[in-house]
Amino acid sequence: MIKIGILGCGRIGQVHAATIMRLANVQLVAVSDFVDDAAQALAAKTGASVQTTDDIIGNSDIDAVIIGTPTDTHYDIIHAAAKAGKAIFCEKPVDMSADRIRDCMDVVAANDTPFMTAFNRRFDPNFAHLQARIVEGVIGNVEIVTILSRDPNPPPVSYITSSGGIFRDMMIHDFDMARFLLGEEPVTVFAVGSALVDPEIGAAGDVDTAAVTLTTESGKICQISNSRRATYGYDQRIEVHGSKGMLRAENQRENTVEIATADGFRTAPAQHFFLERYEAAYRAELLQFISALEKGAAQSPSITDGLRAQMLADAAAQSLESGLPVAL
Repeated sequence: MIKIGILGCGRIGQVHAATIMRLANVQLVAVSDFVDDAAQALAAKTGASVQTTDDIIGNSDIDAVIIGTPTDTHYDIIHAAAKAGKAIFCEKPVDMSADRIRDCMDVVAANDTPFMTAFNRRFDPNFAHLQARIVEGVIGNVEIVTILSRDPNPPPVSYITSSGGIFRDMMIHDFDMARFLLGEEPVTVFAVGSALVDPEIGAAGDVDTAAVTLTTESGKICQISNSRRATYGYDQRIEVHGSKGMLRAENQRENTVEIATADGFRTAPAQHFFLERYEAAYRAELLQFISALEKGAAQSPSITDGLRAQMLADAAAQSLESGLPVAL
């Protein structure tokens, strides 16, 4: 029986708690949150106790922690949890600073800490199947990857000011997916961006519409397109073109019903919210974390994957500011 503590009882903490409650080999022992009402509500649903973060980390009965707290708290929690011998499942980003992530890597390595960076999109059934087909060689050598990620609506400007910007907050998922699909590390990053959705986002120093081109040493290309607005739902698509063909993963729609009338053919919009779109992925990534703990296997995505994605996000922000490609 693996015993877990959840740090952070917001939306993502609730998602992981729901998964744990379905598993016979895992017990949710305790939860914590800066907002006591949130912790009490999740505890009432799950039967877990409410403890402070420090108490959960110091609890010898707890084997692992899920870190779903604000990003600026991750650094201290990771250091404390690693030194306390806890396995760590950490929501992205590990930290907003690549140097601070390197510090976290040092303490994780020094304490031989199992650590998963929660890039959930790797575990989406369709994206995972697409990547597996690449590895099988069904489309030959990968030549160009196209990733499209567009949110239904922009977040409030109050969120933008603390998010780290579109590259570190939103596109970081796509940077990890690019690495996952290319099979090589990007060595050049070129970014463009504008504030077209909400001028207040631009006034806050960010963009809401962005495109990035990544290039690997062998010449493979990845194009990433992000927007904070998609009137038709949560837009999540991938296309990979190779020497022998193409693989494509389309949007998940609210239903598969197609209506045909004299006016033409109509289908349902894309699912509207990330929690429903990636419900299966959130469940699969936590199952993988637990399975690796039981087997004593390496965790993947690792903290190194968290660092690599952050470095790409930093390079994209630098490229946007300078107007020039950035070499890694």
